[in-house]
Amino acid sequence: MRSRSNSGVRLDGYARLVQETILCHQNPVTGLLPASTQKKDAWVRDNVYSVLAVWGLGMAYRKNADRDEDKAKAYELEQSVVKLMQGLLQCMMRQVAKVEKFKCTQSTKDCLHAKYHTPTCAIVVGDDQWGHLQVDATSIYLLMLAEMTASGLRIISNLDEVAFIQNLVFYIEAAYKVADYGMWERGDKTNQGIPELNGSSVGMAKAALEAIDELDLFGAHGGPKSVIHVLPDEVEHCQSILCSMLPRASTSKEIDAGLLSVISFPAFAVEDADLVAITKSEIITKLQGRYGCCRFIRDGYRCPREDPTRLHYDPAELKLFENIECEWPVFWTYLILDGIFSGDQVQVEEYREALEGVLIRGKNGIKLVPELYAVPREKMDEEYSNPHSVDRVALGQLPHMWGQSLYILGCLLAEGFLAPGEVDPLNRRFSTNFKPDVVVQVCVLAESEEIQKLLRDNGIEVQTISEVLPIRVMPARILSLVYVRLGNCKKLNLSGRPYRHIGVLGTSKFYEIRNRFYIFTPQFLDQHHFYLALDNQMIVEMLRTELAYLSSCWRMTGRPTLTFPITHSMLVEDGDAIDPCILATLRKLQDGYFAGARVQMSDLSSFQTTSFHTRLTFLDEENDDSLLEEDEENEEDYDNCQTSGSSKDMFDQYLTQLLHSTTTTKCHLPPIQTGQHHVFSAEHTTRDILSLMAKVQGLNMPKSTMYLPVTPVINKHRKSLNLLIVPHLQHGSHPKQHKSHSAADLHLPRDSQGNTDFAALVRQLRECPTLQDQADILYILCIMKGADWLVEVSGPGQGVVSVRSLLEELYVQAGACKEWGLIRYISGILRKRVEVLAEACTDLISHHKQLTVGLPPEPRERVITVPLPPEELNTLIYEASGHDISIAVLTQEIMVYLAMYVRSQPALFGDMLRLRIGLIMQVMATELARSLHCSGEEASESLMSLSPFDMKNLLHHILSGKEFGVERSMWPIQSTTASPAISIHELGHTGATKTERTGIHKLKSEIKQIGSGLSMSSNVTSPRSTRCSSPSTPSGMLSPVGSGPGDGQLHWEDRQGQWLRRRRLDGAINRVPVGFYQKVWKILQKCHGLSIDGYVLPSSTTREMTEGEIKFAVQVESVLNHVPQPEYRQLLVETIMVLGLVADVDVDSIGGIIHVDRILHMANDLFLNDQKSRSASDYFLEKDPATGICNFFYDSAPSGSYGTMTYLSKAVVTYVQDFLPGSSCLMQ
Repeated sequence: MRSRSNSGVRLDGYARLVQETILCHQNPVTGLLPASTQKKDAWVRDNVYSVLAVWGLGMAYRKNADRDEDKAKAYELEQSVVKLMQGLLQCMMRQVAKVEKFKCTQSTKDCLHAKYHTPTCAIVVGDDQWGHLQVDATSIYLLMLAEMTASGLRIISNLDEVAFIQNLVFYIEAAYKVADYGMWERGDKTNQGIPELNGSSVGMAKAALEAIDELDLFGAHGGPKSVIHVLPDEVEHCQSILCSMLPRASTSKEIDAGLLSVISFPAFAVEDADLVAITKSEIITKLQGRYGCCRFIRDGYRCPREDPTRLHYDPAELKLFENIECEWPVFWTYLILDGIFSGDQVQVEEYREALEGVLIRGKNGIKLVPELYAVPREKMDEEYSNPHSVDRVALGQLPHMWGQSLYILGCLLAEGFLAPGEVDPLNRRFSTNFKPDVVVQVCVLAESEEIQKLLRDNGIEVQTISEVLPIRVMPARILSLVYVRLGNCKKLNLSGRPYRHIGVLGTSKFYEIRNRFYIFTPQFLDQHHFYLALDNQMIVEMLRTELAYLSSCWRMTGRPTLTFPITHSMLVEDGDAIDPCILATLRKLQDGYFAGARVQMSDLSSFQTTSFHTRLTFLDEENDDSLLEEDEENEEDYDNCQTSGSSKDMFDQYLTQLLHSTTTTKCHLPPIQTGQHHVFSAEHTTRDILSLMAKVQGLNMPKSTMYLPVTPVINKHRKSLNLLIVPHLQHGSHPKQHKSHSAADLHLPRDSQGNTDFAALVRQLRECPTLQDQADILYILCIMKGADWLVEVSGPGQGVVSVRSLLEELYVQAGACKEWGLIRYISGILRKRVEVLAEACTDLISHHKQLTVGLPPEPRERVITVPLPPEELNTLIYEASGHDISIAVLTQEIMVYLAMYVRSQPALFGDMLRLRIGLIMQVMATELARSLHCSGEEASESLMSLSPFDMKNLLHHILSGKEFGVERSMWPIQSTTASPAISIHELGHTGATKTERTGIHKLKSEIKQIGSGLSMSSNVTSPRSTRCSSPSTPSGMLSPVGSGPGDGQLHWEDRQGQWLRRRRLDGAINRVPVGFYQKVWKILQKCHGLSIDGYVLPSSTTREMTEGEIKFAVQVESVLNHVPQPEYRQLLVETIMVLGLVADVDVDSIGGIIHVDRILHMANDLFLNDQKSRSASDYFLEKDPATGICNFFYDSAPSGSYGTMTYLSKAVVTYVQDFLPGSSCLMQ
């Protein structure tokens, strides 16, 4: 018999340690591990972590086997791992109904449980009796399932289990928008059961999705059917959200030691090495102590000051836990593993030595990792005042099985029994390694031969869609419908993937289905869903964004291939040329560089060998029975449709059926004629009809619309949308506005009983000459008879069609005419939802922005703080818009643009926390009214009629903080187009215009609104140019100086209103200076509270929240948002910044409740006194009636002897002088 080698002896030592600390607790029936001898239940996360040491030891025995007994030991250990993983799978499969529901609801009540009964796999507590929703627990299971399968273990045993795992992928793929309870099961750190978006959950889900993608769950013994598919866009969503969060862990936790599992072993989820280093440094700096790391700041778990009889904390109680949080040795095991994987031997030795010092010796001298170290009750005051000075005592589980397992795994790796690649066979540890540049392959296709010829005339050679056969080109929505069948399992009642938008990463690869190749066009080109794709300039903008996204986010082998079809909607209006912006884009693509991305243009067949291919086997022949669910009555349609070759196979029929079911083909409405009379439009605006139809539905539209009315609305109806609050609007020019309308005023045809004659209304529809009238009649029919009401448009016996189908047809016609106001109107009637609306909302929220929809004040303005499911979000927007469909649609549109910018230019949002979409819409209308010298109503209608590209551009200028102007342009306005011809330009330092290449409508000739014939007096008396641009103050008013050339006067006036306008814009978009919230926190430490506009922010807030918490910033914003005037809010922010300078002085207190408004009014009085002493005229002393602040104080620059900072500094010092040291003047 051979003698045992030294390594064998050491391995046997670790085997004893594993047996006595972990495996002795494993249930022989289910394979599950209880958390400890006290806690008998099996937690999913703890089980996975606890078995890692067993898995590692099994591989070490196999690798270092001295004799046959070692191989037997390796097999025994591996089977213990398999049994545990199968036991956890059994627990989850018993809750298959929850997985099915959660895919759609993402509700805390429909999630998998976090812990199970160890002997039976049954549930142990009710759905609402525990913080069960822990996405990271399900994710770590999938991640380690993938790693263990790749290492050679066979855990999954049949195709039903494969289908279940595929559905678990759908369960976690929305992690980037799921607020859960996190790895500490508490959610928000107040421990009140409030879920929040957790970086640890998002990161673990991202790692699991990447690891399991294209993995064969049967290992070397599998085939195509046991392969798991993950959509790459979902991975990328998790990646971008995670990176935007780190080093912050969640809204309530500015840092969390649990992130170590995300930035290092086992997830390796972050690809930015600098971000990994920053996060690790933050954890070590803020959380590390002498015995391990705290979980997060102010963690009360097992603290001597924690009341164990209460489940939840009082918010102000959290301050009590500061500096005495328990320290957990388990985090040092993560740092040991991190050092091993990063090759930092010094770190490994340092933490192994530190950990040895806190281990507890059990019987026979075995080393045990305790759960945590707590401060003894009698020494907590000493530790509170002098952190890390007191010796702590071990509490909780002994051993802490999760920590014990990672400790043993670290020892096996550090001592060379295992190589890093053996516990990471999928090579996740290389995630931060350098990645080569991506070349994006772009294939331009012509929809028809006519378009091909037009392109050829311009020197661009492309193929038509029919010429690329046998490769079939399909829209992205078809791919979404195809993926619905993935993971479908009737035995388990699993429906597969919910219908969701598929991003550009998913559509940029070749798909092989039944030995045929398919390629899909990007979602942003799909006009079927939302009207952004109807605007060619917007298409170019989105193409630019998507190409940049592809070049930076593509992670798969091969190159991405983006298919860009040139369709008839990309031609100019008369159809005889390609739209110039599309043509210019194609020329740039030919150059090989576009939007910062390297591109290559060629035909599809040449790209096939260099592209990434995915084979979808779940659509193979044996699934034919479930493919065609409709009758064969549509066969004649299929026969007319072009298929590859002459094949009539089921899958081709299925795809054709999908295409037919999602497109409108027949034309039922009469042709549009120009110069005809209007049925409704001449006398009644769309607003009238919206309001009257709202009354039919029982809604009181005028009271709930999103504008603030000028006068009481009891007997009045506002004729048109006005986004502005205009206190002194001239009513004389709008006599119809005072007229009370009723449904009879619409002159709807009546029958003999006096009821609405719908047959006559349908006859009017047949003869209707304009798109607007057709839309109005269809809207009336839709409200009064329902969208599914059938209409005989073509005459009796000619067939019927639903009102919804007619509206869809009208939507297409309006799109062809580029009638943007009408397109938004019809989108609203049809309740069209942007495909990416929920993703847009989630992107903004996960970048730590809150959203409000609807105009202030609350309760109309609704705050969105957590990601919402698409339907719920859509309903909320319509409710907040007062059921005003135009505003609801515009709200969606602006939300999508904000999300585009937060992804591509996050710096734009650096100092904003809450994005108030209603106020942003008001500001946009204000800018149009101010620049175009028109009423608020005209400006609001102009805003609704802007093209999507113009709207996005205007929004960008408002967000950017740069000075800009809006001008009318000389542009031949066709009778079919309602969009105002305007251009946006930046203002140079002299106030002169610098027309940007990105401005609205690149025009050869522009005409300024400022005409030489305008005189001083005519502008002052003109009602159009006075107060229409201002919610509260007369920013448009001219200064009464001597006469001169009109041009010069207006330029002077524009410069004069610059600071007022800047403050109004910053106030409306809630922009604050850098470090503002931290300053407020320091002020609250030295006073009892801040009173702002009657609302108090108490100093007790600092006892609950730390200065770096998003939650604290939200609390400050919630007080500031009570201020209705944005410019007044901004001066209050400036006042607080000056107060912050005083708080930095070394004094203990600066007062009780500080009334910020009083300080501002003191500064305003000082300003007025200075002006009076210099004999300023009454015009310069005029006050804003709403706030009492001098209009010229609003318009003063911050710096200078007459600047706002000068007066605010004097006022602050005067207000708090009793608390300041008297030896020196602090504020010179």
